[in-house]
Order: sequence, then C-alpha cells, then structure tokens
Amino acid sequence: MPDTPAAPSSPVILGNEPGSFPHSVLAERHPAIIRQVRDAFPYGPAQHRALDALLRNCTEGTIEPLPADAPDRHRWRAWGMDAYAGRSWFDVPWLWSESYFYRQLLQAVDWFGPDPWQGIDPFRPFKLAELDAKETDEELAALDGLEDRPRDERARALLHGSLWGNRADLGFRLSAAGAEATEAAPGLVADDSEVLWSLLPPSGAGTLCLVADNAGRELIPDLLLIAHLLAEGRIERAVLHVKPYPYYVSDATTADVVDALRRLTSAPGAAQEYGRRLWAAMGDGRLDVRAHPFSCSPLPYADMPDDLRADFAAAALTIVKGDLNYRRLVGDRMWPPTTSFRKVTAYWPGPVTALRTLKSDVITGLDGDTEAALVAAEGRRWRTGGTHALIQVKP
Repeated sequence: MPDTPAAPSSPVILGNEPGSFPHSVLAERHPAIIRQVRDAFPYGPAQHRALDALLRNCTEGTIEPLPADAPDRHRWRAWGMDAYAGRSWFDVPWLWSESYFYRQLLQAVDWFGPDPWQGIDPFRPFKLAELDAKETDEELAALDGLEDRPRDERARALLHGSLWGNRADLGFRLSAAGAEATEAAPGLVADDSEVLWSLLPPSGAGTLCLVADNAGRELIPDLLLIAHLLAEGRIERAVLHVKPYPYYVSDATTADVVDALRRLTSAPGAAQEYGRRLWAAMGDGRLDVRAHPFSCSPLPYADMPDDLRADFAAAALTIVKGDLNYRRLVGDRMWPPTTSFRKVTAYWPGPVTALRTLKSDVITGLDGDTEAALVAAEGRRWRTGGTHALIQVKP
C-alpha cells in the first residue's frame, strides 16, 4: 500500500496554464456546453441574451456575483463568491470555477425562476437521449446472462458495471471528440475490491450510502448494484445522494433517478425485475434519495457540514462515484500519485470507497511502479482519457 504522506504543500489546481486539461475545460468545454444548451431548447430572447453574456464572460471576463435575489446567494457567499468576484475564471481554484460556471448557467436559463422556465433541466435532452440509446438496450439485455452465474461472479460484474459506467459521462464527451468511438483498453490502476467486499458481508445489516455522479447509463448500473446488495442481504438499506439541481451536464438529480427506474421497469427480462425491486425498495424505505445542498458546492468534502457528516458516519460504507466526487474526496490538488489515499481521506467519518474512471489530473494511492509504467506508456494521457479506473478504500 503506498504510504507517501499527504503533503499539504501540494498545489491546488488552477485553470490558468495554457495547454493543461483544466484550461481546456474552461476555454473549450464550457463554451461548447453553452452552445449546446442554447440550441437544445426554444429559449426566448432573455435567455439567449443571458447565455451569450455568459459565453463572453466565462472566456474573457471576470467572475460576477449572483444577483441579490438569488435563493442560494447566502450559500455561495459562504463558499467563497465574494473572495473570487472580479477575478479571472482561470485564476481561481479549478473546482470552484467549474462549479460556479454551472450555477451561472442555471441563472442564465432561469432555472431558479420565477419564470416559465423555472425547474426545466437544461441538460435533460442529452440525458434522455442516452437513456434511449441502443447501447442502453444492449447493456440491460446483458443482465439476462448474469442471472445463472455464480454469486461472486455476479457481484463482481455489477461492481465493475458501476465502476465503468462512469465512462458514460456527457460533459466529458462534449469536449472529447470521438471519445465514444475509441475502444479503450480498460485497466485498473488500483483495486481494493476485496476490502470493499469485506465491509459488505453477506450478513450485513447496515446502511450503504452511494454518492452518485452521472445520470443515464451510469446511474442505472449504480442502481443495479444497490439492488443486488439489498437482495443478497449485504446491506439493510441504501441512501442514494444526488444533486439538488442540474449540475455538470449529466450529474444525477432526483428526476434522473425516476427516469432511470422507469427505464428499468419498462425493459424486458432481468432488467425489469431489478427495476421492480428498486421501485418497491423506494416505497418501503429500503432505498432513500437525498439531495443535500453541499452536493453542488465548489468545496472538498473535508469541508462538509455536520448534518452530512452525520449521514456518512452512520453508514457501514459510503461509495463515492466518479471523477468530480473523487476530486472533492481527496482534494483537488496536484498530489504526487503515490500520496496515500487512506491518509488524504482520513477525515471521512467512516469507511469510504472511491469508484472512478480517470478524467482529470488528480490521483492518489498508486504504487511507484504503476505510476512509472503508466507515464512510460501514455505520458499524461492516462490521467484524463477515461481509459483507466480505480477502486480505492479507506476502511
């Protein structure tokens, strides 16, 4: 187990280095997202003006505070808005500027109202298209072949489905031309799955918290994993943490959970049975959905509020899904890759597992030989290309 101390001097990642991955997100991905959202809905002149202004601002301007009547202005002030107002989007912590961009995008389309567009998810067409894709049909049909497999093999397949489902990330694809067409060579750079299973024994009676990442073809495998753990008696109940409002293009909200369950229950074969079990679990409280405001904050989980900390402390295990949540879990810093995952997550109030495909520079918990081999084979591409993944556990 790598045991390099968590160096507090590891720099917070900014987006101001031309050619870097964070810079490309701010300079290329965000404008592309604005254009796609603008074209996806028949917005009126007010929304068009606001989106065009955001496009100019996020590439050439400086950070502007939320309007005085914004319902969450007090939260964003507590999260650093006043300190960063007037500064370039590229010169503040990348995690913060990314998160604030999505909040400003919702402002531009009047998601918070009062307006006829209030509550209309600007990313919904992209999410629904993915749910309706033939690839989703194929993935659901594959469940039929798992039913007669040995229990351990079925569990491993569903865990890896949840892990690699993270590659169905809409925001990632918007700026990665051709990423879908490239057949990646899957590779785990860290695998603590045996530790994970030890924390979820067959006689388990505890609660699993799963901090969801993306909707659609990632959320469905997450739900399937939860259904399996409930059916096998490894957990007594599950709490699925989602976003309280649309975020990072494809991040899951409560509405996306409902869409995913409907997709499952309308599918043939084993997928439908999984969907029915999950629907029943929602009804009797064995599966709960929560949407804490901090889920959309621009801060690391080390700064989580006490009520959220209490939720995680009460869980037998928390599974943290996806790249953004990993950045928030370990801190969005340029850690040496051999920095101990267990040390940087020691603040977490209970056992925690990261399931993540690699789509940003942040990485911890590697051994030196693994890092050297990855660098020799791929340079820096292995960190951001989505072709590698990890399962890391802090017991």
